[in-house]
Amino acid sequence: MSHRRAGAEATAAKGWLRAQCWLLARRLCQLAILALFLLGPLAAVWVVKGNLAYSLTLDTLPLTDPYVLLQSVLAGHLPEKSALIGALIVIIFYILVGGRVYCAWVCPLNLVTDLAGWLRYRLGIKGSVHVARSSRYGVLMMTLLLSALTGTLVWELVNPVSMLQRGLIFGLGAAWTVVLAVFLFDLFVMSRGWCGHLCPVGAFYSVLGKWSPLRISASKRAACNDCMDCFEVCPEPQVIRPALKGAGKGVGPVILAANCTNCGRCIDVCSKDVFTFGLRFNNPPGNGVQTATRHATSGN
Repeated sequence: MSHRRAGAEATAAKGWLRAQCWLLARRLCQLAILALFLLGPLAAVWVVKGNLAYSLTLDTLPLTDPYVLLQSVLAGHLPEKSALIGALIVIIFYILVGGRVYCAWVCPLNLVTDLAGWLRYRLGIKGSVHVARSSRYGVLMMTLLLSALTGTLVWELVNPVSMLQRGLIFGLGAAWTVVLAVFLFDLFVMSRGWCGHLCPVGAFYSVLGKWSPLRISASKRAACNDCMDCFEVCPEPQVIRPALKGAGKGVGPVILAANCTNCGRCIDVCSKDVFTFGLRFNNPPGNGVQTATRHATSGN
């Protein structure tokens, strides 16, 4: 018996483009950001100088990864004013739009792990090592502690995102070993293992955007037909159930979990248009359709 492809119903109901629009938007965003960083060293067009740890756009706008800055401070380094300003800009942005938006819309390693996930699905690879999702917070704390103890930016020594960018600029080398290891880990060892269970960067940004107003909402959850496609494609499927199935318990439809990446893939693959982007404040515990159904039932 063939396995039904996740999103097939949505493609039939909405058309291919609408069933892929948020995925295509993410890929465009990721590739555009990566291209801006590569234009300088590869084509001498310096729109952006630096990397995702610290960059300067048009020689004016500084952007600093606050996770890297925190490691630097703990390691005993006094940051420059431009680095502090850059970190503040990034912090404000991700507090507003959701910290783990970085993982889905910016991080170039997401292209690698998504490819591993797609191949794992297509090849029918089953089984997975179990590592608690909370492990990433342990890794996060360990990197900060080691930075303080050693006086170095420990995570940057092995950061696969930095390795990937370095490999694209300088070609094949040791940097690709780390990227390949992440790819093979996700493909053969653990489904969505790196981003969903181990990456300290994702853990850091989930803390940063815990109270962000921009959220995905299962605003039409009464229309859900239990196809499970949203759970199939979500990189953090555990965040969906409370919002999608919590009406009976008085839980609102907004996905409030900090580890939601706001990737929009659940919106793409839902043939019933259950999900949409919205604000965390628009989170009524009831559901209009379900309430109407209960009233009609009680009236009978």
